[in-house]
Amino acid sequence: MSQTQAHAASERTGWVGWIYFAGILLLLGAAIDIFYGIMAIVGPNTAYFVGPQGRAASFDVAGWGWWSLIVGLVMVVLAFFLLTGRAWARIVVAIVVAINAVSHVMSLPAQPWWSLVMIALDVLVIYAVTVHGREVRS
Repeated sequence: MSQTQAHAASERTGWVGWIYFAGILLLLGAAIDIFYGIMAIVGPNTAYFVGPQGRAASFDVAGWGWWSLIVGLVMVVLAFFLLTGRAWARIVVAIVVAINAVSHVMSLPAQPWWSLVMIALDVLVIYAVTVHGREVRS
């Protein structure tokens, strides 16, 4: 056994499972975003929500659907690269998932429980790729 093989084997720990967990969560979140994006695109164009002062706020559902669809497709591609061990994918995944979490914060008035679930999944993915991502390279 060469020194390089011994060094690579010692770097990889049980925590590498977090990256696979993050990849699967990323695929799950992407599938949900794609599903909701398609449903919003083919559904009604505008929804109205009552604001805190009693005013109606217009919300373009089709635009939100396109946003969800695009982010979902990007997350599918990133999940593939993350699961194949690309180091740059960890950084891009953290950025895209953070943007996805912020977009779900904006949808809290429309879907509070579902937004909280998606934000929690996004936080778990960010944790996995930032804390335990280095180990997947080996």
